[in-house]
Amino acid sequence: MEVPAKISAEFSTRFSTKYVALGDSFTEGMGDDDARLPHGCRGWADRVAEQLARADADADADADATATATADANQGPGLGYANLAIRGKKLRQVLSEQIDAAVALEPTLISIYAGANDILRPRVDIDALVEDYSRGIAKLSATGATVLLFTGFDSKASGVFGKTRGRTAIYNELVREIADEHDALLVDYWRFDEYDDARMWSIDRMHMSTAGHINMARRVLSLLERESGLDVPDLQPLPALSRLKVAAANAQWAREYVGPWIGRRLRGVSSGDSLEPRWPRLHSPARATVGEGNLGTGDLADSPDRGASCQYARQMIPACLI
Repeated sequence: MEVPAKISAEFSTRFSTKYVALGDSFTEGMGDDDARLPHGCRGWADRVAEQLARADADADADADATATATADANQGPGLGYANLAIRGKKLRQVLSEQIDAAVALEPTLISIYAGANDILRPRVDIDALVEDYSRGIAKLSATGATVLLFTGFDSKASGVFGKTRGRTAIYNELVREIADEHDALLVDYWRFDEYDDARMWSIDRMHMSTAGHINMARRVLSLLERESGLDVPDLQPLPALSRLKVAAANAQWAREYVGPWIGRRLRGVSSGDSLEPRWPRLHSPARATVGEGNLGTGDLADSPDRGASCQYARQMIPACLI
């Protein structure tokens, strides 16, 4: 994929603060379905941007009129938000395709999470991978922006994904070193035990559900020491299913998600190959038009069968990788 077009200085300085999100499907927002938005999803980064923009708007409303009148004409009030993340991208793809584009936007806040798609491959040199990651983070840090990094999720509860737990632990320790070296903030996903609950995960068993994305947004906002108007919705109890129904749910998941993933790997393609970033240009994030407690189409409350499919995710062979 080509690097998104650079944004002109005039456009990039429209906003007093600028948040740019980088990464793969985790940051793109997969699992938090919203048909009204680009790529049909919303995600934790959109939700963080909405809350930050709301706080900035409230602060602007309370600002002294004289101070407002004398503000730098090129630095308009409010937050601008861009999201360059694309599903399926491996770490070096994120670095080569998104870093320069992000720097061109002159951000004041950057979030980046990459490497999960590498860890889940049969072979990976984590040390070499993270060395490249460190160089990319150095370039982002040099902008003067606040940089947010993430550790990987602890898959200890998974009989299959748990096999990558050692790789993730090594990755995490190296990322902690990067955060220390470049004075970045660290969102410690590894220690978020609430994600042991299957209801925090989407039907595809690899991406967070709407509830999971809302919770992640709250975690990020807390790290930024910003107030959150987000509430994680009450989750419906998961149904108790017979072994026959569990087997049927697993077979359906394999048909709908495993098969297509295997096919893409055999063809050497990714689900994100034909996609452009959801929000390549800075824009003012709209306030949420759906109540924050609304589970939306990405959550388990929609259907008992969807909930059952997630409930037994940890018993199945993985293939539908991010």
